[in-house]
Amino acid sequence: MQVLGTSSEDEMIACFLSGELSSRRFGRNLRSHLAACGRAERLLTRPDLSDAGANRARRALLAATRGYGENRDLFENFPTHVTWTRALLSADEAARVRYVDYSYWVELSGGSRRPTDAAARVKAGRRAFDVPNEPFLDAARALIGGERFPALILVGERQDELVCLEGHLRLTAHALAGFPAGIECLVGTAPTMGRWAR
Repeated sequence: MQVLGTSSEDEMIACFLSGELSSRRFGRNLRSHLAACGRAERLLTRPDLSDAGANRARRALLAATRGYGENRDLFENFPTHVTWTRALLSADEAARVRYVDYSYWVELSGGSRRPTDAAARVKAGRRAFDVPNEPFLDAARALIGGERFPALILVGERQDELVCLEGHLRLTAHALAGFPAGIECLVGTAPTMGRWAR
């Protein structure tokens, strides 16, 4: 892993929300919450990490939509003190990242929670719970065509045992494309992360 520099909780939150804004699954709910609190999408598309008020607004949005800081939903058992870094993952390192322990990703990967196994099953036409695989294939084609993806957010007790927190579709697209380049990510580590990243 090539460490590029330090990161922060504020940057992770901004990155997480930016990734979910473009998600077919989560984008609509996020936009609805933005509208309800009278905020424009630029809060997420052009985050100013030096603006404390904007950082608080993004944190409240992630709490409302995904349970961040409230020990619920996606962030149940997530540590409160996490060290964040910006890094590039090699192909081998990315292949060892596991999906979150969630039924869809377990099924898609054939139980391993590894993106390479999921990619092989997608290429073979296997679906998880009959959900179409086209979004993965479309994202892989975009990646091969030169599109740059937002950073993945990965977490673990150590940097050599990581679980994907945000960016599962993008991680799968990288696997489908054969991990063609260093993968940008934010990496969060904490001694108690194993309670979440099992």
